[in-house]
Amino acid sequence: MTYEPKPGEKLPVEDFKSIVMQTPLVSIDLIVRHGDGRVWLGRRTNQPAKGTFFVPGGRITKNETRTAAFERITLAELGVQIKLSEATFLGSYDHIYKENWFEDRAFGTHYVVLAYELAWRQSDDPAATKQHTESGWKTENEILDSGEVHENTKAYFRVS
Repeated sequence: MTYEPKPGEKLPVEDFKSIVMQTPLVSIDLIVRHGDGRVWLGRRTNQPAKGTFFVPGGRITKNETRTAAFERITLAELGVQIKLSEATFLGSYDHIYKENWFEDRAFGTHYVVLAYELAWRQSDDPAATKQHTESGWKTENEILDSGEVHENTKAYFRVS
């Protein structure tokens, strides 16, 4: 790479691959709660965690503030831009996978995840994305009892 990317800009594939191989990524996960307490999940189409149900989320990019990233990610993942000030910070989590987006068996992926909970105040469900083959609302018990929900998502609902 011979330039510094702009906030929110995707990197060239080879540059991104090198970063995933060598460093942790910082991301935001969204625990989106319906008024009745259920949580929005989608079945992932990409590695890592491909084929499992997961909360929506995305990476923070170079030179992008958490506030700007949160608004970009909510718009991309939910179809509605939501302000960071409307969410509650739940904590940081390490998500370490043997897999990566490239499906290259030579290396895994490490995310440092900032988890935020927010109330869904829209009349319609969140917008479907190409990141998920199916999406829907699940109760915490359904999340914890399902073999199809990824363990990293279940961690948000386990009492420690």
